[in-house]
Amino acid sequence: MFATPAYAQAATGAAGGGAIIANIMPLILVFGIMYFLLIRPQQKKMKQHRAMVEAMRRGDQVVTSGGIMGKVFKVNDDGIVEVEIAEGVKVRVIKSTITSIVSKTEPATVKE
Repeated sequence: MFATPAYAQAATGAAGGGAIIANIMPLILVFGIMYFLLIRPQQKKMKQHRAMVEAMRRGDQVVTSGGIMGKVFKVNDDGIVEVEIAEGVKVRVIKSTITSIVSKTEPATVKE
């Protein structure tokens, strides 16, 4: 007439498949929220910075991560930029340390 404890335990074990999904769902939701609020915007910001650094050319006014402002004198292919911070004073800076471009120069036009 009454169910024995062994049968009661077996019955809850068979229905436990739904409980696993219910336990995992909050973790999936937290990861999804973290992705859209933290990871994705950071990747977008890094992509914009990379594009800005690649588009940098001679004559641009730039600011380094150290707060030094100067004019780009020479852009090397090996990831180094020469920045003129005062007349006749040039500093070699790694491209990725350029935080912003204050003013861009117009590209040189070819006269025919």
